[in-house]
Amino acid sequence: MLGRLAKLVPRSAPVILLVLTLAAVSGFAAVSHLVSRYNANQQARGRKLYAQGQSAAAAGHYDDAIAAFRAALTCDPTNSQYQLSLARALRDSNDPRLLDEAESYLVALWQRAPQDAAVNLALARVAAHRGSIDDATRYYHNAMYGVWTADPDANRNRARTELIQFLLRKNAPAQAESEIMALATALPPDPASHLQAAQLFAQAHDYVGALAQFEDVLRYDPGNTVALAGAGDAAYRSGNYATAQRYLHSAVNANPQDANARQLLATTDLVLHANPFQSHISDAERNRRITAAFAQAEKRLTECAQQTGVDLDPITVGATTDKTAVAKTTSATTAVPPRPNPSPSLFAGLQVRWTATKPDLAHLRSPGETDLPDAVMDVVFQIEQQTASICGQPQGFDLALLLISQKREALSQ
Repeated sequence: MLGRLAKLVPRSAPVILLVLTLAAVSGFAAVSHLVSRYNANQQARGRKLYAQGQSAAAAGHYDDAIAAFRAALTCDPTNSQYQLSLARALRDSNDPRLLDEAESYLVALWQRAPQDAAVNLALARVAAHRGSIDDATRYYHNAMYGVWTADPDANRNRARTELIQFLLRKNAPAQAESEIMALATALPPDPASHLQAAQLFAQAHDYVGALAQFEDVLRYDPGNTVALAGAGDAAYRSGNYATAQRYLHSAVNANPQDANARQLLATTDLVLHANPFQSHISDAERNRRITAAFAQAEKRLTECAQQTGVDLDPITVGATTDKTAVAKTTSATTAVPPRPNPSPSLFAGLQVRWTATKPDLAHLRSPGETDLPDAVMDVVFQIEQQTASICGQPQGFDLALLLISQKREALSQ
């Protein structure tokens, strides 16, 4: 019996080994199938949770979005899109306690793919939340020159525009202006892009640049009412009143309800009709304008004095018209900084100078008095500037004279 068993065992060993191997393979296949099914189910669940997170984030429900993205990551821990979306939701929740966590996710993603434009843009926005100009500028630039999966030119312009708006909010107009100039060189040929650039130039107080962009808009779309009003406003603020008048007139005709354009046009008309330094006007017209401005300055001085409780009548009694005394008073008056409660001597200095200059109006027509128009208008400008610092910005004729004093060089062209 033992002998027969001994003979059988060697013969059945390969069979047993084969059976065991087949069983093992079947077991591994079954386990692999179960693992694949489990992973597929987890990924499907992750995609569903991710979609829920996106919907919640789009609705501004960041707590729900964060919870959904966290759950999605447990289903697919290495999914970079889930990590990026979670970081964005953490950042946009406006909870400063979550900002560090958002940054940690983004830095990890950046280390794996430093050229990823979307990751750099997300880091730039974190830096903007922190108010860091240097970090925000660096990451925005990385985003501009990084790798975009779609529509790179439009995305780069949007990133630069976002940086410009951030710099303007942080009161960094010089840095903003350099970015706006870079943006303007790469604009597509459409009015909307140039209109946005024009408005950014205006926000940075570069009104010459703004005017150029508004004019580009009008080349594409001559009837664009926003561009007409914007061009008029930019020309007005840069002291180019003849151009301002042309655009503002068109803007008011196109949109009579534009109250701001109407007001600017009225002031512009006053400036152009009151400016004695305008070229191509006769000597008689120049003298008429100087005389009218001189009379208006005295009226403005009196009204401002009354507004601040100063009576000019007793101040001017016995006032000297000696040129040396007037010059001394003028020097002292000019050096006085704006004060909320000016002393009567400030008004006295202005009144004395005006009174001493008044007789010179009769000599405006004299051929030898070539410097007299400038001297008379210097008195007018000093009164308008000083009273503006004391009583606030004037209106009407006085505002026109104040603007002429500020933009005299441009207006004499």
